[in-house]
Amino acid sequence: MNLADIIEPHDAERIALVSRGRTTTYGSLRDQVAAMRGGLTALGVGRGDTVALLCGNGRYFVVSYLATVGIGAVAVPLNPASPGPEIEREIGVVDASVVVLEQSALHSWRGIDRSSVPSVRDVVAPAALDLEGAVTIESLLEAEPVPVADMADDDLAVLIFTSGTAGAPRAAMLSHRNLLANIEQSRSTREPMNADDVIYGVLPVFHIFGLNVVIGSALAAGACIVLVQRFDPTTMLDTIRERGITVVPGAPPLWTSFVQLEGLPADSFATVRLALTGAAKMPEEAQKQLKTRFGVDLREGYGLTEASPVVTSSVGMPVKVGSVGRVLQGMEVRLVDEAGADALDGDSGEIWVKGPNVFLGYLNDQEATERVLTEDGWLRTGDVAVTDSEGYLYLVDRV
Repeated sequence: MNLADIIEPHDAERIALVSRGRTTTYGSLRDQVAAMRGGLTALGVGRGDTVALLCGNGRYFVVSYLATVGIGAVAVPLNPASPGPEIEREIGVVDASVVVLEQSALHSWRGIDRSSVPSVRDVVAPAALDLEGAVTIESLLEAEPVPVADMADDDLAVLIFTSGTAGAPRAAMLSHRNLLANIEQSRSTREPMNADDVIYGVLPVFHIFGLNVVIGSALAAGACIVLVQRFDPTTMLDTIRERGITVVPGAPPLWTSFVQLEGLPADSFATVRLALTGAAKMPEEAQKQLKTRFGVDLREGYGLTEASPVVTSSVGMPVKVGSVGRVLQGMEVRLVDEAGADALDGDSGEIWVKGPNVFLGYLNDQEATERVLTEDGWLRTGDVAVTDSEGYLYLVDRV
């Protein structure tokens, strides 16, 4: 298996990406990723090596990400806007051998002392950046193609920093199976993404929501992703109309911004069939106003990086305002009380998750791993919830 295979089955002529006005078909994307695999291999990147991706939402990120995991290396998406010292620390933690960066990360990268990241052998950047000593992405995209590597289920695919269940930022280890399993679990809903969908891709790709819910699930479905670097309500509505956007995944602040704007047409989201939110609690009043003003049935879900990430979803079922939906097929969830027993019906309990989507642990941090993973494979999320008689979950607290 290999996560990178998600782009292989689709019609070569279908559009996979729209980035900065440029369209990329699935056939072209496959060619670019195959060449990038060859380019990274020529740089000496192999199985188990780590490649840091300091890129915004764009084509270079998608190509570099799929090429990295495709050769059996480990992709590490990082926030390109992070301060230099934070980037230094994260690169050091994951021992990255190659850094791929683009314009959005240039300021931060120039503030880094290269001697502080001795593991980095090569920096890859667009030729237009004219970064001294860098290998150009364009040259890697002209390399001889290399086939996709066959990986074991639990081989590491991604390291992604999280401040989730265990407090301080740590690198969560996600395998090929973890990420592919959650893509498949998300497709178990009655209205999953499909090849005719056009997804608004503004969620940051260095966050697991953007990485596996948008990039992973959309490409696995053969859909088109319109990649957007920055959120702006007015230009977003223009894009929805011009591109015929059908799926909009967004954190609550994206959705609340439209509630706060006056004078927007009632049909602003007319083409949108799936409006999704997660990553934080959605204000209930704002959710009601989205329905009243625009007819948007906002479907809230729940997840966390350590679960790859989606645990519950409201897709394909009646919306209950305040609920994060039901547990996806293919995983188990328990609500556990303070005594470690299953909570009684109607009582709150900590959400525990078990399934092939649950991460391998935190990189080089066995103590933190043991705090959140039980010996028999349950992920202790630290989030407290209750359920109703129909199996809908409602988040109520943190442990």
